[in-house]
Amino acid sequence: MSSAAALTGNTRRMLAVVVLVPVLTALALWAFAWPAARTAPRDLPLGVAGPAAATAQVERELAEHEGAFEIHRYADEAAARAAVKDRTVYGAVVVTADGPELLTASAASPVVAQLLQQAAAGDGRTRTVDVVAAPASDPRGAALTAGVLPLALAGLAAGAMVTLGGLRGTRAAAALLGASALVGLVGAGIADTWLGVIAGNWWAEAGVFALTTLSVSGAAAGLAALVGTAGTGIVAAAVMLVGNPFSGAASAPRMLPEPAGTIGQWLPPGAGTTLMRSVAYFDGAAALGPALTLTWWAALGLGAVLLGKVLKERRRTPVPTPARKPEPEPVG
Repeated sequence: MSSAAALTGNTRRMLAVVVLVPVLTALALWAFAWPAARTAPRDLPLGVAGPAAATAQVERELAEHEGAFEIHRYADEAAARAAVKDRTVYGAVVVTADGPELLTASAASPVVAQLLQQAAAGDGRTRTVDVVAAPASDPRGAALTAGVLPLALAGLAAGAMVTLGGLRGTRAAAALLGASALVGLVGAGIADTWLGVIAGNWWAEAGVFALTTLSVSGAAAGLAALVGTAGTGIVAAAVMLVGNPFSGAASAPRMLPEPAGTIGQWLPPGAGTTLMRSVAYFDGAAALGPALTLTWWAALGLGAVLLGKVLKERRRTPVPTPARKPEPEPVG
């Protein structure tokens, strides 16, 4: 009887492997291939500057790309440049006396900058000016894109090690904070000092690396503290199968099909990439939103780590039973 039960258990595990592996593979292929195959501008913020009579023709031409651009109107070139530097728009078409001029920001997204050149400067008469250029050491943004996965892996590794190492409460929180801080220093040292692929404030960049790592590690360790080690796997699946491909790091969030672009900015990989672009290339412009997203992830994760220890101690503490009054002895 026992051998039959063991055989049944082995059969179930074998079937689970046979079924789950293709399902996970299909999910991973969908998560990574679907956004890549559907990459296209969707309400991409684009400025138009100049006299209304002169810009009407430009707006009509851009409107032919139905649903591709979200037009922002500006009075002159100076206002359009300021909007590009503030990350309000990805670029702008300026109508001047010498002809049309296209303002781009390859630091925000080399893919979008190239797309705008094809859409707005394809006639050969439009001059292109890169207002915020990507660094010469990484003109295509490949290094910044490649950094998304290592940060996610570092956060998951830190969360898993804290969980499997049996650290709880304040010790777990201190370990997560210390590991994230060191990742931030190492990341800024490699990306800024050594490779030169980011060129902002060194300490601010280190802070972004650290906060991105902490948001992932805190979530992994925090959920594990509440529901067990399976919590780390849940966070890993969310970050790797959703957050990474939906981050928009290789193009831009507005280039991804919805709701992928929006979801990606709610998760640490997407928010971390957007924040790093703002800090490294735009002097912190439009950094508040992604910074708050990462802060909430980190705060909730560390809070769950501390709460998990409290709940575990309460479960271990025995509940005292009320003392029973002695029964009176029978007379005689």
